[in-house]
Amino acid sequence: MFTTLISPESLLPHLSDPNWVIVDCRFELADTEAGRRQYAAGHIPGALYAHLDEDLSGSPVTDRGRHPLPTPAAMTALFGRLGIDERKQVVVYDASNGAYAARLWWMLQYMGHAATAVLDGGWTAWQSAGLPVSRDVATGRTAVFAGAPHTGWLVQMADVPGVPLLVDSRGPARYRGEIEPIDAKAGHIPGAVSYFYEENWGVDGRYLPPDQLRSKLEVVLRSTPPDEAVFYCGSGVSACANVLAMAHSGLGYGRLYVGSWSEWSRQPGNPVAVGDGNR
Repeated sequence: MFTTLISPESLLPHLSDPNWVIVDCRFELADTEAGRRQYAAGHIPGALYAHLDEDLSGSPVTDRGRHPLPTPAAMTALFGRLGIDERKQVVVYDASNGAYAARLWWMLQYMGHAATAVLDGGWTAWQSAGLPVSRDVATGRTAVFAGAPHTGWLVQMADVPGVPLLVDSRGPARYRGEIEPIDAKAGHIPGAVSYFYEENWGVDGRYLPPDQLRSKLEVVLRSTPPDEAVFYCGSGVSACANVLAMAHSGLGYGRLYVGSWSEWSRQPGNPVAVGDGNR
């Protein structure tokens, strides 16, 4: 069972395995239809497509960020449409080494489906290895998904002031408030430390080995127990890559503030910090 990452070479023998489900999560914030076009132009054989806005986000219930988390019922329905049940190994990928695919990975883990992994290196690694590509639109079989949420993994805005460690997963310039290309305000949540999710990757674009990830993340955690660390980003998507790195390192699962900066910064009474606040 693969629960964090899987290599292209390990996925290859299972392209026709009925007990494996592959999901393409390619997406671009600046062009929300780009991922669908990329899927149509070529994808891993048998892969289904999941859209960040339409499938991996829902009506605002737990949060009011740019990509609200779907309700457990909506996630259960989505997973069933994708053909996922308790017997299935799920592999998710994108063209951003998991920056988007990790959202679906987290949703499945959150709902109790441990057999879910992100393709290490994503679409780029698959293509670079010269592995098969298809333009056929997959129509996977539906299934009955049974799962329940790990409610303790989810942090809502009202809980944020009391968390022991808050980790901002965005790029350093956005954290410091020097730029803000998407949301109304620049800066970060007061008290948050910065750990850009791309720090989890090596020069080859793959995730670092577990021992190296663990060393880097332990510096961020300091004395905070891993399961009490809360990660956020712009809208609760790329922060999932940091939760993935935590799990792959063997430290366990952190928690996710899904509303993230897009929710926090639009609330008039919420304080905003700028500059380098890392302790």
